[in-house]
Amino acid sequence: LDDNPSHYKITLSGIMKSPKIKFDPPFLMLMPVPLDVKTERAINIIPQDYLRSSRIQVELPELELEDGDKICPFSVRFPEGQDIILSSNGTNMELNCHISFRSSKPISSLGTIFFTDEEEN
Repeated sequence: LDDNPSHYKITLSGIMKSPKIKFDPPFLMLMPVPLDVKTERAINIIPQDYLRSSRIQVELPELELEDGDKICPFSVRFPEGQDIILSSNGTNMELNCHISFRSSKPISSLGTIFFTDEEEN
């Protein structure tokens, strides 16, 4: 380059992937049960494109009964923990999640359980 300045143009391009989670199965139907009997189903949470560890948070729906009372008949537990971990090969490990329902009063509902990470994705 010495006394002959040249101009170089460098173009960089890339794809930014947003972290997301998928579910297996993609929706959940719990079987009807007698009052005060728990029904439960296991699902797999499949994190994708997480470049660092994160923790799954859960928001459960509160349901209103005919008499105006509000209850939260759902519960969620993660038997092996709720942390999204990046494995040594660069993929995210699946999380096992158990969703259960129990109510002492008759109720039928269709609702959404929200799963988010620490950045509210």
